[in-house]
Amino acid sequence: MSLFTRYPLPLPRRDEAERPFWISFSDLMTALMVLFLVAMTVALLAVTHEISAVEDQKVARETEIDAFMHEVSVVVARYPGVRVRGQVVDFGDRARFETDSHRLDERQAQLLREVTPQILALARAPRGAKWLKRVVVEGFADARGSYLYNLNLSLQRSERVLCVLLAPPPAPAALSPEDRLFTRDLFRVSGASFNALKANDAESRRIELRLEFFDLDEPPSAAARNQPLEEEARCPLGG
Repeated sequence: MSLFTRYPLPLPRRDEAERPFWISFSDLMTALMVLFLVAMTVALLAVTHEISAVEDQKVARETEIDAFMHEVSVVVARYPGVRVRGQVVDFGDRARFETDSHRLDERQAQLLREVTPQILALARAPRGAKWLKRVVVEGFADARGSYLYNLNLSLQRSERVLCVLLAPPPAPAALSPEDRLFTRDLFRVSGASFNALKANDAESRRIELRLEFFDLDEPPSAAARNQPLEEEARCPLGG
C-alpha cells in the first residue's frame, strides 16, 4: 500500500444536503399563512362590527318611528272613524267626497283643522324632527270614469285638503300662522286615481295622509322657504 494512496471522502446524503433549505421554506410558508389568517380574522371582525352597528341603527330607527306612529295613533283615536294604518292616517267616512267632486263640507274641514295641528306638534318634537321627512296628502277616486280624469280629480281632492289647512282667518278654526307655514313646508300632494280601490265606490273616494321618514344617513331636507303667508290667498279650486 502506498503511503500516498487517496481514499474518497464520504459524500453527505441527499436528504441531509436538502434538509436546511426545506426547513427554511416550510417555516416561511407557515409564517405567511399565520399572517394571512390573522389579517383575515381582523378584517372579518371589522366587517362584522360595522354590519352590527348598521343593524343596530336600523333597529333604533324603526323603534323610534314605531313610537312616533303610536303617538299619532293616540291623537287620531280621539276622533272616531279616523285611524292609523301602518304609516298612513286614514280618515275613513270622516272625509268622503261626493261623486265627481273635490269639495269638503265645513264639518270635514273642521276635522282636518283639528287633527293636523296635533300631528304638527309631534313633528316638531325631537323624535318627529329627527325622522319625519314629509306628509303626503293622497287623494283617491273610484273606478268610474277614465283613468286620466280620475287622476286629475284625485289630485284636486288632495289639493283641497291643502286649501282647507292653509285657509287664513276668518275660516272656522283656522290654523295658526306658524302651523300654516309648517304645513306649507311639510305637506305634499299626490293623486292616485283608482290605483288603490276600496270595497265600494264610496270608500274609494277618500283622502289619506301618508307619513314618510328619512332613511339612515339621508341628507337633511332643504331649508324652509322664507316666503310669507298669503293672508288674502284664495284656493284656486274655488269654494
